[in-house]
Amino acid sequence: MRALLALEDGKVFVGEGCGAKGECYGEVVFNTSLTGYQEIFTDPSYAGQIVLLTNPEIGNYGTNPEDNEATRPYIEGLVVREFSTLASNWRNREHGEQFLERYRIPAIRGVDTRAVVRHLRSCGTMRGVLSSLEATPETLIAKARSIPPMAGLDLAAGVSTKQRYIWDSPVVSFLQGTAPAEAEKKEPRWHVVVYDYGVKQNILRHLVSKGCKVTVVPALTSAEDILSLKPDGVFLSNGPGDPAPLQEEAENVRRLFGKMPIFGICLGHQVLGLACGGRTYKLKFGHRGGNHPVMNMATRKVEITAHNHGFAVDPDSLPASDVELTHWNLNDQTLEGFRHRSMPVFSVQYHPEASPGPHDSHYLFDQFVKMMEDWRASQG
Repeated sequence: MRALLALEDGKVFVGEGCGAKGECYGEVVFNTSLTGYQEIFTDPSYAGQIVLLTNPEIGNYGTNPEDNEATRPYIEGLVVREFSTLASNWRNREHGEQFLERYRIPAIRGVDTRAVVRHLRSCGTMRGVLSSLEATPETLIAKARSIPPMAGLDLAAGVSTKQRYIWDSPVVSFLQGTAPAEAEKKEPRWHVVVYDYGVKQNILRHLVSKGCKVTVVPALTSAEDILSLKPDGVFLSNGPGDPAPLQEEAENVRRLFGKMPIFGICLGHQVLGLACGGRTYKLKFGHRGGNHPVMNMATRKVEITAHNHGFAVDPDSLPASDVELTHWNLNDQTLEGFRHRSMPVFSVQYHPEASPGPHDSHYLFDQFVKMMEDWRASQG
């Protein structure tokens, strides 16, 4: 069946419909990762977005329940060059196209994805409509222009958990021909409360594997309710949308300063920036992929990192007397991390649990654990 991808500037791309038959709406973005399409489908940070994958073949190793980052997909729609008809992998449980169809997510294949990416890199991300229904290009362009822009949208509350829960599953290793093997499960030494702005399950697994009891709470949980749980540390998760409207979330975090260690990533990094008195701004086409070079200023080493964000913290807006800038993106010199000079508070923009490339950035979880250990010792 014929399908169209129509952008707000009037550009239209033609392809073949796949996944669910229908129509979807959102900001059109691209991800340059070579693998991990199922994790992308199910990452809550993609709420409100139609995702284009630059790798020319998608779906060739299928999907399985263990690799989900959430209980369902969060992308609005998918754009690919080719959706493989063969899913060849011993862990495959369901073809990727069937997975999307089951969750009623439209997709389009046969598109010149290079042309779409060149257009987005030149003009910036923009609103779009993906449709496999009978509709004229003019109608779809008009619909695209009526979609609320991502700037100004608070999407975190919509994807956050509605009630508190405990997560106790660690990292699991899969080797062909063997049963799934959990990482050595340590007796919990630390209680970490996770603010869920759209958290990925792999983050929770890594915290458990580091010896943490993990309590996940809604995005708008008050600072007083956090303190009543008596945690050793607070983690601020990834999530979708514009960080600027999250003023209540930032104020709750600000009221926790000096009371326990705080670690944020992605949207959590941006919320932490707001809590420190900074500002955020929208990037032209964002950072989404598994190969972004980041300079760690402490080690002077380049970390190859996983990214998924369309906003950044303005480094000039952070008070230099309180905040040290620790990580920089080498592609465009955007701020990738900072720490507070006098309190156990730090963050990075990238996703350390994803570990693409040769560099393992899990050390940040170890750093968080060490911070909680030092904090507990200092409190007697």
